[in-house]
Amino acid sequence: MKQELRVAAYAVCVRDGAILLARLTLRDGSKRWTLPGGGMDHGEDPYDTVIREVGEETGYAIEPTALLGVDSQRHTYPRPLGATADFQSLRIVYEAQVTGGELRHETNGSTDMAAWHPLEEVPALDRVLLVDVGLALWRERPVVGRAPGIPEPQPTPLPGGISRD
Repeated sequence: MKQELRVAAYAVCVRDGAILLARLTLRDGSKRWTLPGGGMDHGEDPYDTVIREVGEETGYAIEPTALLGVDSQRHTYPRPLGATADFQSLRIVYEAQVTGGELRHETNGSTDMAAWHPLEEVPALDRVLLVDVGLALWRERPVVGRAPGIPEPQPTPLPGGISRD
C-alpha cells in the first residue's frame, strides 16, 4: 500500500460573529464549505502557507495571530490497477485576522466561492469536518493543540479518489 502525506495550513478568521469560509468542490462535483487554506509547498513555512492560501482563496490579506493546533486525518482510497493508497492529511490551524484586500472568489482553484457565515448558522452548512475542528480549537484553545470532542473518523475508502478536506 502506497503511503501519502499532505501537510496544509488553514485559518480560522472570525469577525463580528461570522467566520470566513471557502466553498470546496470535491472530486464527485459536490460542494462543501471549508476553512480557507491549503497545501504547503516544499520548503515553505506553514505560516507563509496560510497567508498565501487565504489570499488565493478569498482575496484577503491576513495576519496569523495564534497557532490553534494540529489536526491529522487518515483515509484509504483506491489507486489505478487495483492498488490502495494510505493517505494522511496533517492540517495546521491558525487563528488569523483580515488586514486588507477585498473578498473575491478563487478562479481555477480548488474553491469557487468565499463568504462570511454567522457562527450560529455553521451547523446547518454542508461542510467538511475541518470547519468543526477549527471552531473547536478556536473556542477551547486546548494547550495540547488537539480539538476536543471531535469524533475520530475511521479510515474509509473514498469512491473515485480522495477529496481535499
